[in-house]
Amino acid sequence: MSKTLTEMAVELATAQASHRTMSTEEMESFLAKTFQTLNNLKNMEEGDVHSAEEPAEPALNPKKSILKNKVICLECGREFKILTSKHLQKEHGIDSKEYRKKYGFSARQSLAAKSLSAERSATAKKHKLGEKLQASKKKRAKKTSK
Repeated sequence: MSKTLTEMAVELATAQASHRTMSTEEMESFLAKTFQTLNNLKNMEEGDVHSAEEPAEPALNPKKSILKNKVICLECGREFKILTSKHLQKEHGIDSKEYRKKYGFSARQSLAAKSLSAERSATAKKHKLGEKLQASKKKRAKKTSK
């Protein structure tokens, strides 16, 4: 008798959990992703290409995901003040660089709410960090040229 997709997903999750500690949320996520992957493989094997998971267009225009007081993750739809590499890696398996490339952001685009970026900019200007950085670079350049 062949195993169901659910039984296979549970076996894989059990094997994974036996090698590393997983929280309840991680276990649920792993089970769901594993089941979906197994289902997609089964559908492809049977020739049903339409039910295989295709890359979906983001529900939101990437340029509109960075708002004044929040950033909306285009992968999961959750809202943050700043979209961190930790969240992207842990929840979606990609880093900030891949996220920017996938959704067409420039490499210099901040993944933080506009208000947070403005606040940081004001603080940097108040403490004259730009001037201090330039002075430090000049000082370092003089040391290396000697």
